[in-house]
Amino acid sequence: MLVSLPGLSQTVSPEKMKGIYDEVKTPYKYGMVLTPRNDSFKVDCPTIFRKKSTWYMSYIVFDGKGYETWLAKSKNLLQWETMGRLLSFPKDNAAWNASQLAGYFSLYDTNWGGHYRLGKHKGRSWMSYIGGKSAGYEAGELSIGMASTKKDPSKAHEWITYAAPVLTSKDADVRWWENRKEFKSTVIVDKQKRLDAKYIMYYNANGDTAKKNKTTQGYERIGMALSDDMLHWRRFKTEPVVHHEAGITGDPYLQKIGDVWVMFYFGAFWKDRPKAFDRFACSYDLVHWTDWDGESLIEPTETFDAKYAHKPCVIKYKDVVYHFYNAVNEKDQRGIAVATSKDLGKSSLNFVVTRK
Repeated sequence: MLVSLPGLSQTVSPEKMKGIYDEVKTPYKYGMVLTPRNDSFKVDCPTIFRKKSTWYMSYIVFDGKGYETWLAKSKNLLQWETMGRLLSFPKDNAAWNASQLAGYFSLYDTNWGGHYRLGKHKGRSWMSYIGGKSAGYEAGELSIGMASTKKDPSKAHEWITYAAPVLTSKDADVRWWENRKEFKSTVIVDKQKRLDAKYIMYYNANGDTAKKNKTTQGYERIGMALSDDMLHWRRFKTEPVVHHEAGITGDPYLQKIGDVWVMFYFGAFWKDRPKAFDRFACSYDLVHWTDWDGESLIEPTETFDAKYAHKPCVIKYKDVVYHFYNAVNEKDQRGIAVATSKDLGKSSLNFVVTRK
């Protein structure tokens, strides 16, 4: 169930929602495109842009300590070559981001079937990222930071990070649904400044104190923040903009299809769905979202994604829709897979053999 915001709500019709579903669905699972180099590592969370005739993917690698951000490239969106790191663990072990730097490209082209180039602010390319000091998988306090570079974003190099996070669970204006951990974020440009800001961030977070003193520890919801300079962010609205009565609603990724904004996101551990899967919601104004109530876009069906099929990055290129997602098998191995709107064959890439 999608919880409505107070006040006037602008909804997208069921007919329009069905049309969007038919446009974005990807029934053909090509399979794995990036896997970890050994079974103690985990690969996760793709974001993609294009420069000239080459595609580039940021992804994050968990090495047992925490997350770093890496870059890969491809000519055809199916075969990918690792290039190197973008965000590495800092030398300062006391830094706020000493053990977690999970990054996602910002200011990407949101036009469905567009050029998918990265935009810039003040001559710099940008990433938002999950940062934290504690070692371990999603351990300790997690906050949202920003990173930027003046160099070519299609080259593997260290991006600049800043001395403090931009959103934390300890901020004075933190909202009830995000007072434990901040997670993945997506930053887009709104040239029309509908909300009196040039940049809009959608991000998921969890909190342990809900309304009426109900405990909802472990739930995640998607909310918004606004900025004009990419470094100073102000929260928008008290309530989350997309969430459900149970489990996780997270990892938003936006595209504009005609006059409709489409937010791809993943759900997990809902009352009627025990695993993880990708879905979408639609909006005309970037604030009021109508949730799709039909079939999931991606869900576990194969050996390589038997546990979780989630965390979407969805694009359209030359009349083919590519739905990149995080695939997790029953051995808890994590990598990047893709499903497509046309049958492009099957990948020969597999997870490495689990150690005995």
